[in-house]
Amino acid sequence: MKPRIFAAIIASGAIGLGAAFAHQNESAPAPTPEAEASQAPAVPDNASAPAPEDSQPKRPSAPPAPRKATPMKERVAVLGLLNKRNGLWRDLKLRPGQAVRVGDVIVRLRACEASAPWEEQKLTGAFVQTDVRGTDGKWRRVFSGWLFKESPSLNVVEHKVYDVWPKSCTMRWPEMGPDTVSATSSSPSRSSAPKSGDAESVPAEMPSAESSNPT
Repeated sequence: MKPRIFAAIIASGAIGLGAAFAHQNESAPAPTPEAEASQAPAVPDNASAPAPEDSQPKRPSAPPAPRKATPMKERVAVLGLLNKRNGLWRDLKLRPGQAVRVGDVIVRLRACEASAPWEEQKLTGAFVQTDVRGTDGKWRRVFSGWLFKESPSLNVVEHKVYDVWPKSCTMRWPEMGPDTVSATSSSPSRSSAPKSGDAESVPAEMPSAESSNPT
């Protein structure tokens, strides 16, 4: 009789535990798909795995812009000015469009040009205008044209007191390319410098030039 009572107690205990477990599962609602989605980390719709660095296309670098010649207004010329009466000379450093008055003479630079290093004929030229004040106090233009350092006999300033000549023209040249052709001559006629004309009015104030004694 005792074994049956013991088996009945065990069976009733198991049934009670099963009922309690079932009641606990019923009280806890199952997670919905929306809840599971809210717990997962958000991923943007257009997200994609990063491509390896080697597989990303590289844009070719743009070639550097070709170097151009120095604009005329940025060039710098050095002109020599000689006073034949006292033998004193000085250097005048000018840009195209500038002028210098030294005593009774005004030297104005209109343009300057120099042959490129790859050109066969080397010339350094300057378009110069020279005005001289006479004994009557009037200014007269005694020269207007191109002067050349390497060939001074091509053009000269014909005046009994003053002489002017070019010494240098600082500028850069365009880069040489596969279609560059060496120039056999450099003609002043192709320059855009103005031609000779009537004497111009002298401004009230002119920049002064520093004098230098001959060496």
